[in-house]
Amino acid sequence: MAGGKETPRQKMIGMMYLVLTALLALQVNSAILLKFKFIDDSLLGVNDKTSVAADGTIKGIQAAVLKNQNQARDKTVLQESEEIRSKTKEMTAYLRGLREKLLKATENTGPEMTNLSGEDKVAITMLGGKNNGLAYTELKPKLNDYSTFIKKYVPSASPLALDGKEDTRVTEKSQKTKNFAELNFENTPVVAALATISQKETEVLKYEAEALSAQAQKVGAKTIVFDKIGAFASAESNTVAAGTKYKAELFLTASASSISPRMTLNGSSLPVSADGKGKVEFTARPGGFDASGNAKSSWTGTIRFNQNGRDTTFTVKVPYTITKPVMQIQSASVQALYFKCGNKLNVSVPALGAQYKPGFSASGASVLPGAKLGDVTLIPNSKEVTLNVSSGGNAIGSQTFQVRPIPKPTIECFVGGRPVNEKQGTPGTAVRSMNLRAIPDAGFATFLPDDARYRVSRYEVTLVRGRRPALQTKTISGPTADLSDVVNAYREGDRIYVEVKEVQRQNFQGTVETVNISKQFNIPLL
Repeated sequence: MAGGKETPRQKMIGMMYLVLTALLALQVNSAILLKFKFIDDSLLGVNDKTSVAADGTIKGIQAAVLKNQNQARDKTVLQESEEIRSKTKEMTAYLRGLREKLLKATENTGPEMTNLSGEDKVAITMLGGKNNGLAYTELKPKLNDYSTFIKKYVPSASPLALDGKEDTRVTEKSQKTKNFAELNFENTPVVAALATISQKETEVLKYEAEALSAQAQKVGAKTIVFDKIGAFASAESNTVAAGTKYKAELFLTASASSISPRMTLNGSSLPVSADGKGKVEFTARPGGFDASGNAKSSWTGTIRFNQNGRDTTFTVKVPYTITKPVMQIQSASVQALYFKCGNKLNVSVPALGAQYKPGFSASGASVLPGAKLGDVTLIPNSKEVTLNVSSGGNAIGSQTFQVRPIPKPTIECFVGGRPVNEKQGTPGTAVRSMNLRAIPDAGFATFLPDDARYRVSRYEVTLVRGRRPALQTKTISGPTADLSDVVNAYREGDRIYVEVKEVQRQNFQGTVETVNISKQFNIPLL
């Protein structure tokens, strides 16, 4: 196609040509054939509008010539422009007629196409028996004659009908050896052939638009040429629950590379990229949420550009809905927290997705951020704690928790590795070794194992005979005691009296605190 630097529109047309060429090499099913039909319909719609715009350009040139008092030089420009329009109409009329011949050859004479395939009929019509089909005898020479004519006004114009070896966009070796007719119409369903012809019509109209734009500038009647055409989809929502309908609108967009628009968002300037697009980005602020957790809002955008010395402004007001983010809190127990313990929580806000950058504060507790996103540890110091959650400095919500006291551990006494029996008694020889264990509450140990680490740190042991101590009371530091002297001194009927003096708890940070607890054991010796 055109040499040198290509415009975005030329690149788009080239890409569509490559897609068509690639798909023609495949064994296509009915679904793909239907997509060819959609492409063809879209191209026809764009071509019709482009043709109407060309008529408008001619009228603009006529008005400019009249405004310039019919100067001879301007009248020449008008005559050339009218010739361009006339040649283009002849070319597009021929292409539309060629479409009708293909439809008739493939028996698609009704209002709706019934035969989307018909490769054999396409081959007979376009290729013929000995290179005498319409693609050889009419289409290729007419297209290239038009490109030769238009090159006077569009110097970059190249032939519109290229063989595979001439078209730089064709890279596959098997396609490189094909001529123009074979490349575009060999083994080709009729819907693909029609789309190919529509694409050639698009290229013809593109050349005409470039030529008329240059002509209009000569007489001061410059017309904005929308040379960037693309597809755009606008969905009602990018998030869809399973079992519900996904809804969107698919349409063509067009823009002009020749203008430099200025854009604003709610009155403030927007940066505009090189491709003429303004990036709208702002943080949605919490509003007056309704019972469903939604708040209505909107933003206003303007696009302003200069056309023939005058500013033209378009304004759009875009409504949107702000949804109150829902916090999800996960932990071993979120109904209540434990006093002065490291209650680990994970707070997520699924609606924020990758934009979630949490921050935490609390009343009634100290806050320790976790290593992972959303992790936080609360250390309560009052009976009630309120956790406040934000994201990127914007408040998300709060959650209030009740605080439980730490349940006291149970103290158990073991001698000789077995629990003591305060009712039936314990053999005196078994008490040589005694161990006191502080057993945490089962639920507390399950929820917060790092805070449920207890030990008996000090207790007293007395050998009692009758009503009086038989030995002096021994103070034991730590949970384990060596009572060999008691074993050597006891008599049947004596008792061992044990009184717990101190129990310690180590919390999740390794800090040790004393637990206020009282416990005694009165163990008969046998």
